[in-house]
Amino acid sequence: MKKLYDKSELGFALMWIGIYCVGMSIFDEISRSIGVESSATAVFGVAVSLFLYFWLKQQGKLERFGLCKPTAPTKAFLYYIPLIVITLQNVWGGVAMRYNAVGTVCFIVKMLCVGFLEELIFRGFLFKAMSRDSIKWAVVVSSVTFGLGHIINLLNGSGMGVAENLVQIFFAVLIGFLYVIIFHRGGSLWPCVISHGVLNSLSAFSATGESMLRLVILCVLVVAYAVVLMRTLPKGDSL
Repeated sequence: MKKLYDKSELGFALMWIGIYCVGMSIFDEISRSIGVESSATAVFGVAVSLFLYFWLKQQGKLERFGLCKPTAPTKAFLYYIPLIVITLQNVWGGVAMRYNAVGTVCFIVKMLCVGFLEELIFRGFLFKAMSRDSIKWAVVVSSVTFGLGHIINLLNGSGMGVAENLVQIFFAVLIGFLYVIIFHRGGSLWPCVISHGVLNSLSAFSATGESMLRLVILCVLVVAYAVVLMRTLPKGDSL
């Protein structure tokens, strides 16, 4: 794996995107065959997350991929208040249990791992690989591929409709852009990992479905917060 990373960071990123997408689909199917929501996928997610974290630590790459403290002060992020509001969007309309106790625990573990892995792969590996040549293209490709990656929810038998999946993809592109700004300008991937993992986990407790009003509010909030951060966080390399 180190040979591939040293030879081509982009190839390394694309390899892990493939492993992640295929692995999650396979283990989601295994979970359904077991009859316990997200059970096998949670195990897969924990195993891959631990493997990548300790491999990066061994290689001395944790700081390169943002697994460190933010370099910018908390006040520059507006004390993360807008990010917290965005993260809690799945329970804006109330709370309800969607799964039984075991299924809920497995689902939360799975989604926390999804938050870690997707941020590390798309914001860490892919963004960093492409930013060598162009920050702007790295931002665009990282955000768009992250959004398009959610088409897997339509293909893996999750029960999601086409319209719902398109809405999810659109929002994922926008929030992917916000996370890129937080990582690139703030120096740490952890705020993105935590927000992403908690946002996904709270979908297990959502009492309401998607609505156009909620989508519009979220999109405005995400874009506005990204613009503000581009003004308040250290400049770094130009976007």
